[in-house]
Amino acid sequence: MTKNRRRPIVAGNWKMNTTLAEAGALAAELAEPLAGLGGVETVLCPPSISLAAVLRALDGRPVGLGAQNCHFEPKGAYTGEVSPTMLADLGCSHVILGHSERRAQFGETDGLIASKLRAAQAHGLIPIVCVGENLEQREGGKTHDVVAQQVRGALAHLSDEELSRLVVAYEPVWAIGTGRAASAAQANETIGFIRGQVIELAGWDAGGALRIQYGGSVTPSTAAELFAQPEIDGALVGGASLKAPDFIAICRAAHES
Repeated sequence: MTKNRRRPIVAGNWKMNTTLAEAGALAAELAEPLAGLGGVETVLCPPSISLAAVLRALDGRPVGLGAQNCHFEPKGAYTGEVSPTMLADLGCSHVILGHSERRAQFGETDGLIASKLRAAQAHGLIPIVCVGENLEQREGGKTHDVVAQQVRGALAHLSDEELSRLVVAYEPVWAIGTGRAASAAQANETIGFIRGQVIELAGWDAGGALRIQYGGSVTPSTAAELFAQPEIDGALVGGASLKAPDFIAICRAAHES
């Protein structure tokens, strides 16, 4: 499948930011402009306690609601966790899984992420599965080894139908929150490699149809060049998603691509 048949997707990962009131206000500021961008799928991923407030602010507009994480069980004695059942019941459409901060700070493994992915899909959620290498791995020439292990660890044994209901986000760890973005050419090359891994796992149709975002200090000034690349299907945006004009500009660049 060529890029012009893969609808780009831009998701804003607000991380552990915004109060309840701030989250609702930011979503309200974004709702109408994002709803008018039919050429791109947009998703807001606030902290869990603000999901309901953001859903109210979106007020039925065609903007997705995403969580930043979920557990792999539907319920149980897991203090402090949020289940995919709860997220689906609340009205979430997406969930971020395997973000580098979850891997590095909370020890999440490829196997755990695969379990969460299966649970999320079982409850109708679209996982945004994050993969990416750190600076030491990049400089050591191990980028392909690292992302191949992460991709295969999460996506192996999925059917074509299951692969069609997820998004992969390539986030080089060294470019997250550092202001040091990968070049458009670097991002495109690695995303092309990721697509090749999926093609090896599931064939040309599944790999060609899979949407793969870039994440890592995406800004309005870098968005257009990134989205012009043939392999890049949108972005997972961190800091810039907390500024309504910046996030709107990034989404508009994806819409126009």
